[in-house]
Amino acid sequence: MGAAHSASEEVRELVGKTGFSSDQIEQLHRRFKQLSGDQPTIRNLRKGSSGLADEINFEDFLTIMSYFRPIDTTMDEEQVQLCRKEKLRFLFHMYDSDSDGRITLEEYRNVVEELLSGNPHIEKESARSIADGAMMEAASVCVGQMEPDQVYEGITFDDFLKIWQGIDIETKMHVRFLNMETIALCH
Repeated sequence: MGAAHSASEEVRELVGKTGFSSDQIEQLHRRFKQLSGDQPTIRNLRKGSSGLADEINFEDFLTIMSYFRPIDTTMDEEQVQLCRKEKLRFLFHMYDSDSDGRITLEEYRNVVEELLSGNPHIEKESARSIADGAMMEAASVCVGQMEPDQVYEGITFDDFLKIWQGIDIETKMHVRFLNMETIALCH
């Protein structure tokens, strides 16, 4: 009884901390166990100058996943905008690997190269060109016409918000919770 009470207390705390329902937490816990091989942590995440952890436990996993929580239909416009800003801040920090508040060309190149590294048809130089072009477009959106000798230092969070303005991030950056019975029928 004590262990069950403690587990339900822990779930209630996680509901409050993450905004997920207890059913969603249960589904995410099953997925976490699959990803971790039924271990208490997911290991071998990149660690380096970016400060990414070597391993994460279930609570860390839930915290990260909470940024991808679907928008609650009962939220007012101010709450939706706050949620949007939190998602974008999380995304910004994924690019800003040195946490200096600015996404530099080098940081952006690293992310693009990493994302495209699994595609055998795109060479590293092509990935760099894609990143360079995107950074030039960001500069034009954020700074406007630049002088020939002007150097774009990188994307600040305010710049990042400008770039994402008008893009429906709420429907593109969220977790979908599928009916597990329906999935079982598909196999």
